Amino acid sequence: MATVVRSFAIQGIDGYPVDIEVKMLEGQPVISIIGLGDQAVKEAAERIQAAIDESGYVFPKKCVIISLAPSDKKKSGSHFDLAMAVGVLCQNGDIGVKKLPDYGFIGELSLDGRLRACRGILPMIIAGQKRGMKKIIVPEANLKEASLVHGVEILGFHDLTGVIRHLEGKSAGMETHIEEDGNILDEADRILDFKDVKGQDELIEAVVLAAAGGHNMLMVGEPGCGKTMIAQRIPTILPEMTEEECLEVTKIYSISGLLPNGHALMKYRPFRAPHHNASLNALIGGGANAMPGEVSLAHNGVLFLDELAEFSRRTLDALRQPIEDKKVSISRVNGTHTFPSNFMFITAMNPCPCGYYPSAKCKCTDYEIVKYRGKISGPIMDRIDIQKEIHPVDFFAIADQKPCCSSEELRIKVKKARKIQQERYVQESGINCNAQMTTALIQKHCALDQDSLNILRETSEKYGYLLLIMNRQGLSQIIIQSDCRSV
Repeated sequence: MATVVRSFAIQGIDGYPVDIEVKMLEGQPVISIIGLGDQAVKEAAERIQAAIDESGYVFPKKCVIISLAPSDKKKSGSHFDLAMAVGVLCQNGDIGVKKLPDYGFIGELSLDGRLRACRGILPMIIAGQKRGMKKIIVPEANLKEASLVHGVEILGFHDLTGVIRHLEGKSAGMETHIEEDGNILDEADRILDFKDVKGQDELIEAVVLAAAGGHNMLMVGEPGCGKTMIAQRIPTILPEMTEEECLEVTKIYSISGLLPNGHALMKYRPFRAPHHNASLNALIGGGANAMPGEVSLAHNGVLFLDELAEFSRRTLDALRQPIEDKKVSISRVNGTHTFPSNFMFITAMNPCPCGYYPSAKCKCTDYEIVKYRGKISGPIMDRIDIQKEIHPVDFFAIADQKPCCSSEELRIKVKKARKIQQERYVQESGINCNAQMTTALIQKHCALDQDSLNILRETSEKYGYLLLIMNRQGLSQIIIQSDCRSV
């Protein structure tokens, strides 16, 4: 009979079980790995052969067939090595395991038998938990990340020899019991605070409004007026992530290989600020195996695009679907992958190519200004709820002023407003803040009286927009109705 060893693969941000089937036949010594594996899977033949020899066993001189089931799904990664090696040893009779189906195996083997860390551990462990596995063996370096999942026993080992000794009942293996705060990402270096900002009270008020309702925001102003400084501090006033949100973000970063601090749970909302020369695949996601892009890495956090007009129009227009649907679907030959992308879209740009319009320092022509602003399409602007013009501040006038509020004080306001919205949408599935309202909910909760409708009608007839205020620089600002009183 063939030996079946349990392992896992990743599709999108979720894991699914894979059965490693090993069968030996008489014939010319050869290792054949089937089941639509990529190059990393095929190269496992040499790795497992060297690792088994280094562990004190003799690799069988037979025809070894290794199948990765289900065979109709493409699989990638080197984390199948450990399961393959255990399957070969069990099939050859070198080791005996009484309850092999209770175990799951994840790990890449080095040529000397050591277990190397793998990415995507968290979604694979979750898949094993859902399947009802009792024990999962992982590399020692991935032990902390794997132990974030409860309901399954996680065992970490340094090398293949340790795994074999445990399967034979000669050792207990290394377990971990994370303390209450031990699985939290250490963010002691997060020193950004709104108390460092002076002289932009109106902008801070607009930022609090955006954070309270989860709205997208555009800041337009001269260089040095504080756009980037304020954008970097927006995550510090957002409500803390729930446990479910933390796991979602951690899964995305685990698949991308970006988990810091010993692969711990990510507690703080991510802040992503890609450069304006970022490619379409880097922003949206893609590649041969469809990895998450910046829009997914910013899930449950903030995606900040500085110098918005410097991004290519094709790249910006690709943001339409992720902003609207809160997810992005990437189609490749090996299937369609869907990644979550629910983020606050914060952007900043200059009013003209030189950045100093309408002051006397600006030398740009009207055509250059129109062309510069025209790089941002109408559909993208339509998805930005709050558009705020920023003026530079006089350093000498604010040098001795005290800051308006700290991030903690602003966060209290945001949390109060979010609580009101959550109570309002308690019966609505998947709706937590004003920015997520559907058309039906807008008509239900934003009903206007006759006087307000008359103002909207006059403004629409005069300017061609639903609600538009033209300031002296010709920049537009959309007024967003939110829970202002609670903020």
